[in-house]
Formats: sequence, structure tokens, C-alpha cells
Amino acid sequence: MAIDYALEERLVIVQARIGAAAYKAGRDASSIRLVLASKTQPSEAIRAAWEAGARDFGENYVQEAIAKRAELADLTDIRWHLIGHLQTNKAKTAAGAFELIHSVDSVRLAEALARAQPSPRVHALIEVNLGAEASKTGVAPEKVAAILDAAREKIEVDGLMTIPPPTRSAEGARPYFARLRELRDRLATQSGYALSELSMGMTDDFEVAIEEGATMVRIGRAVFGERIA
Repeated sequence: MAIDYALEERLVIVQARIGAAAYKAGRDASSIRLVLASKTQPSEAIRAAWEAGARDFGENYVQEAIAKRAELADLTDIRWHLIGHLQTNKAKTAAGAFELIHSVDSVRLAEALARAQPSPRVHALIEVNLGAEASKTGVAPEKVAAILDAAREKIEVDGLMTIPPPTRSAEGARPYFARLRELRDRLATQSGYALSELSMGMTDDFEVAIEEGATMVRIGRAVFGERIA
């Protein structure tokens, strides 16, 4: 396949911006994983990004991801993430298909994932709805500890994820990113459970998320361009 130089250039620019944001925050850029949000992108675009050096790709829908995995089966070092909402009835299919599920929001879902794949245990993040938005899934901050206590007996909980409410600027998202980091730190201290991952930040606000402690940023448009659908 011919190299997509425009995509490669956009990827390099995003990586440089990640590095600059990490430097500003006094962090090592290698501690931040770039997950390319590839929802609606064709397999050819994902392959082009892989050829440009990307390895982590985030999908919103299980069936779409399964189809792309089959089409890209020759890319043996590609890592798939589920970054969209996961319905409990899709847990069996999702359990063995993703390196990390970013959107666990109930004990029931954790139990379904554990039943589907008891060993090795599924790795996941708890999704936190910091803005109390009815239109979004996720756990209310005050309920995360109870979900964590129950879910960690069933799956490997690696950390937390959030999508902040829409804001006029990246700075508007900062308080939400800071709250997720503070919640993670408090839970880790109280429970003694390592919560190393913070999945937060997208195309419009990932640099602020990095400054506030993101270990994973989910970026689509800045690399792939506008969505096809």
C-alpha cells in the first residue's frame, strides 16, 4: 500500500504536540499512549496509520471492530481498544477482542465480561460521568468506589476514563480532567489498588488532559481528518 503522506504528517504533528504538552507538565512523553479513534474509518486508513507507526486504535462499536480486526489480521502487533459504550449483551464478543475496554460502567457489565473470559481476566477502565450528563453513560463519581470494589474481583481494573461535557475551549475541560485525576489518586490511596491509567482527552483538548495527568489520549480527527460518517 502506498504511504499516505498527509496522514503520516498529521500523526507526526500530533505526536510532537503530545511531546510538547508532556514537557510542559514535566512528564515523560513515553508515559502517554496515543489511541487513534478509528470509528467509521475504513480498514485502509487504519493500515495507513499503522504503517506510519501507530499501534493503538480505539473503536466505538464491537461489530465494527470485529470486522476490522479480521480485515487487518496480518498486523499482528496492532492493539485494539473499545472506547465506546459496551452493552452487556455484547460482553461475550468483546471480552477477547480488545486489549483494553475503556467503558465499564456497572458491576453487571464486569460480571458479564468475567463470565465471558475468566482467564486471563479482561483489562478495563471504569468510565466516570463527571458532568452528570443524562446523554452520556458512565458512573457518577460518588459511586466509583463501590463499582471498583465489586468489579475488581471480576476483571482487572487499570484506571478511569472520562469524556467531559462540551466546552468552548480546551481550558474549559481542565477542571474535569483534574477531578478525574484527583478521584483516581483518592481511590488508589483508600483502596490500595493500583489505578495507573487515566484515559482522557481528545482532538480538541488532549494537551490540557496531558497536563492534568492523562496516560491515554483518544484522538481521531487530528490524524484521520473529518469522519467519513
